[in-house]
Amino acid sequence: MATATKSVLNESRQIERAAMLIEMGARMQVLESETTLSYERLIRLYKEVAGRSPSKGQLPFSTDWFLTWQENIHSSLFLNIYQYLSKGVDLDAVELLTKAYRLYNEQVQAAEIEPLLSFTRAWRLVKFVDAGMLTRTQCSQCKGQFVSELYENRHYTCGLCNPPARAGKSKSKKALKLH
Repeated sequence: MATATKSVLNESRQIERAAMLIEMGARMQVLESETTLSYERLIRLYKEVAGRSPSKGQLPFSTDWFLTWQENIHSSLFLNIYQYLSKGVDLDAVELLTKAYRLYNEQVQAAEIEPLLSFTRAWRLVKFVDAGMLTRTQCSQCKGQFVSELYENRHYTCGLCNPPARAGKSKSKKALKLH
């Protein structure tokens, strides 16, 4: 009798977790990875929560996106928040990810810039770091920690200290600008 109750409670927690992830914009692959619910159950839940069918297609599997100028700044902001929280707060991996992502969104909204990092990309970034495919490297000028390839040289300079020629020239009002 107690086992049945625990499984119902566990399923309820899994549904609650999946609904929260869907509301944050998680794709199906994230839901399948971070919950124990069946694919069919996740599809039904996705349609109920999001009001539409989930996006189709594979998740991006390249680390390159995180290394381009503006995307690197957003990714670095998120990863720094994530790693800071991981040292000071006792949370499971999904709770840590969702709290860090919410804080990232608060920061970009406060700066009045468009958030470039989707929840699924943030999840993928953490997976890349955990797999040793990406890391953080300290900028030799500003001393900030930025997402970089694993074997970045010791004299790494970030995209804020040494921006590319066209950086900050976007006409979009919510794009990152250099002054």
